[in-house]
Amino acid sequence: MTEPVLDIHGISKSFGAIEASRNVSLDLRPGEIHALIGPNGAGKSTLIAQIAGALAPDAGQVMLNGADVTALGTVERARLGLGRTFQISSLAMEHTVLQNAVLGALGERGGVFRFFRPIMSDPDLLRTARAALERVGLQDHERQRTADLSHGQRRQLEVAVALTLSPKVFLMDEPMAGLGAEGSQALTGLLDGLRTEAPILLVEHDMDAVFALADRISVLVYGEIIATGTPDEIRADARVREAYLGEEVA
Repeated sequence: MTEPVLDIHGISKSFGAIEASRNVSLDLRPGEIHALIGPNGAGKSTLIAQIAGALAPDAGQVMLNGADVTALGTVERARLGLGRTFQISSLAMEHTVLQNAVLGALGERGGVFRFFRPIMSDPDLLRTARAALERVGLQDHERQRTADLSHGQRRQLEVAVALTLSPKVFLMDEPMAGLGAEGSQALTGLLDGLRTEAPILLVEHDMDAVFALADRISVLVYGEIIATGTPDEIRADARVREAYLGEEVA
């Protein structure tokens, strides 16, 4: 079997008496989309924060391309290839589309604090940024102020910024949030094409998108993985239906 690109072993996290993550293990393999689903309050955000490096687990291990990154922060993990998009946008809204992408490319170089260089005229940064914008279909919007983009276009830009980091793994936290049917369909098509560049761990409530995209699905309930399997296996799992899906996917 192909070695996982991302491998999480026995992650646990408690806040007082509340077990937000309970011995969670899952992996992400090359070329796949692995969806993480579960009801509100299941512990998805806490788990994602631990995978991304924003929150230290009480126990367990996070492996990225065979290296133990459990003790590393978000910046170090990003530089090792963990590309993340957020449930709530982290874009610089007053900057242009191109400026946001260039800042992402600058971060990949590890030169975020090199303010004395004219980064918007750096040919390498511009080449990387424009290639990422073209990849997501925003090449004609590079001079537009980010605040003036549609919600769906901002999601595309977040993916472009992640692409400038040359990620080995995408960690996507509810990318469909706030999108209408047309926007969700467009983003689903984009994500489907990205899996060959880097596998995706996808946290998502949009079940249509999940079942259209995922090779495997893990279901998190009360901080614990109750099932992992193919979409067909998850559809047929009685425990999953009782805990989360109900008749949504009947």
